[in-house]
Amino acid sequence: MLADLVDELLARPLPWPIVQAGDPVLRAAARPYEGELSEAAFAALIEGMKVTMREAPGVGLAAPQIGLGVRIAVVEDRANERPGVPAATLETRGITPLPLRVLVNPSYTRAGDETAAFFEGCLSVSGWQAVVARPLRVRLSAQDETGAVVDEELSGWPARIVQHETDHLHGILYLDRAETRSLSTHEAVARRWAQPTPAEAARELGFELP
Repeated sequence: MLADLVDELLARPLPWPIVQAGDPVLRAAARPYEGELSEAAFAALIEGMKVTMREAPGVGLAAPQIGLGVRIAVVEDRANERPGVPAATLETRGITPLPLRVLVNPSYTRAGDETAAFFEGCLSVSGWQAVVARPLRVRLSAQDETGAVVDEELSGWPARIVQHETDHLHGILYLDRAETRSLSTHEAVARRWAQPTPAEAARELGFELP
């Protein structure tokens, strides 16, 4: 079944459409990937996910976002390619480069007690952002595209990206974890809430930060 779905996807031009909130595939727990695809099909799927993520543009893409209920994601943050974002903002938010990587059957656990809250968006909730509190550091467990074990600790924005994409594989959208009173359009965030932290947004919109 997965192979048939992937064949259908591979027959479509890139970048692939990104599934939007309201589609059941985003609310179902994805099943583990158990090597059902041929080497060529798997490689083509990963390449297509990379292209789709970059073209969006985004810093992560989970398989359910292209209609596949399987536990595969790609992540990448070219943090040095954010023109106009002050260095102080990058530092405060812990935004550092996250090299391109493929995550197969990923999971994460909290590492430490610190929590960070920032505006967060999603390619599957187009046009909107909201403040989400997440663990500042996590330990990531997964396999890469070669089957090698991934076991590392991440902090700051790379940790947030991994949490966000792994959540997709459990049928969780960032809105499920968000301060709903913070919900803002991309335009509103850019115009009003571009400060390094969401403290002013919290005061003005009436929500609490951890």
